[in-house]
Amino acid sequence: MPASATNQPTDGLVPPHGSSVLKPKLLTGDALVAAQQKAENLPKINITSREAGDLIMLGIGGFTPLDGFMNQADWQSVCDNMHLATGDNAGVFWPIPITLSTDRATADRLSIGDEVALVHNDTVMGILTLTEKYTIDKAHECQTVFGTTDTAHPGVALVMAQGDVNLAGDVVVLSEGDFPEKYGDIYLTPAQTREIFKQKGWKTVAAFQTRNPMHRSHEYLAKIAIEICDGVLIHSLLGALKPGDIPAEVRQEAIATLIDNYFRKDTVIQAGYPLDMRYAGPREALLHALFRQNYGCSHLIVGRDHAGVGDYYGAFDAQHIFDTLQPNDLVTQPLKIDWTFWCDECEAMASTKTCPHDEHSHVKVSGTKLRKALSEDDYVPENFSRPEVLEILRAYYQGLGEHEKHKVELKGHSAK
Repeated sequence: MPASATNQPTDGLVPPHGSSVLKPKLLTGDALVAAQQKAENLPKINITSREAGDLIMLGIGGFTPLDGFMNQADWQSVCDNMHLATGDNAGVFWPIPITLSTDRATADRLSIGDEVALVHNDTVMGILTLTEKYTIDKAHECQTVFGTTDTAHPGVALVMAQGDVNLAGDVVVLSEGDFPEKYGDIYLTPAQTREIFKQKGWKTVAAFQTRNPMHRSHEYLAKIAIEICDGVLIHSLLGALKPGDIPAEVRQEAIATLIDNYFRKDTVIQAGYPLDMRYAGPREALLHALFRQNYGCSHLIVGRDHAGVGDYYGAFDAQHIFDTLQPNDLVTQPLKIDWTFWCDECEAMASTKTCPHDEHSHVKVSGTKLRKALSEDDYVPENFSRPEVLEILRAYYQGLGEHEKHKVELKGHSAK
């Protein structure tokens, strides 16, 4: 049987998305053993890192109410209307397609009704029961989801490189990959975060999404949310990033150090989730809010250039897209916060909404500039990042060879 998460009441927390309970697809116990034995004799297909992350999210209930990878009607409707179109989930809001692809020759060997073992890094991650094979207009997906078909965009490049045939069907999940072992208590499922919130008596929780170490502006955003909500979930992406981004292990250490030194005890929980970045800007912000609802969060902090890359999105497009939703699309709501910075005149952190001083008094350093400065051992303004965090990041960059530092310099300019 799938892992039982959740016939429990929500205990005052927001309900799971599109469902009264979480719907984890991860098998446990005897059912897991039986499925692992069955998988040995099933046809196998290799899945990408992005697909493996999506599969794990299906497994742990992070993608509730989905039961598997989308069929063509759902793919089309999600691209065009941001809603599912078929089955029990018809009409449910969903902003980004969750699909599985393979090459045409492999797809031709499969028949509707077949069970297929899904393999990543030589590990059987799940079993798909095939219900549909279909092709898509990749350019259409890219234009609707990413707002561009430019293959310099890392999300577009992944879609364009995926297999020519999509495979749809319900899944059972056999493995969470190396996330539990690699990240320990940092890797938490939606059922686990909900239980932690319950134990703390939190009803309102703001999620802080990050793929970077937290500098002073990030710290300020989280503390604004703590003033409004019962607590904050600092929720880091643990999956694959583009070249030049800082690895999850380094980020986790830096974030833990920041929390230990600069946050009041029991106001913040540090955790991570298994997805790869899509860099889809506004649409990905919506997905971030959606699955944070499954994790039990009532709010998502949305600041400047959320989930963006390069110059493909306006600085606050990810905030504006929430204004286009219907009232019943999402329960989790955005906390929209303007550009934040250190002001030398205020002698404090501030935002464009609160600071009256000229921008020449503002210390604004983007994550891109920070990575470049660290990779070149340049000066970082003392009011931009806490010294304990900088010490960890400098040690990481000093441990890189010149080739890796050069990649940071070349690639880092493309993401904010």
